[in-house]
Amino acid sequence: QVQLVESGGGLAQPGGSLRLSCVVSGSIFRFNTMGWYRQAPGKQREWVADISSDGSTNYADSVKGRFTISRDNAKNTVYLQMNSLKPEDTAVYYCYLDMSGSSYYWGQGTQVTVSS
Repeated sequence: QVQLVESGGGLAQPGGSLRLSCVVSGSIFRFNTMGWYRQAPGKQREWVADISSDGSTNYADSVKGRFTISRDNAKNTVYLQMNSLKPEDTAVYYCYLDMSGSSYYWGQGTQVTVSS
């Protein structure tokens, strides 16, 4: 079984920062792309960022320059550093493991709320 366990969600003020973490079980972590999606109430699920096995990254335009995705293969962990947070960043954030585009494993989701 593959399990993804997230942490780091919570409440932040506009302009503040949060760091999300996602720990994945199994040895497949280092060979697969991982990333983050988010979904706000009443909105479609939005892809946020991903990071490949070689460390290359991609970001949605809405978070470029503010969010940074990284991974630590030794710890089987992917991170999402979120800076300069905006109220529109409020959403449930989901970590995923990309099984070569054929299927995905998902985390449980963690709530991020940005409000003054």
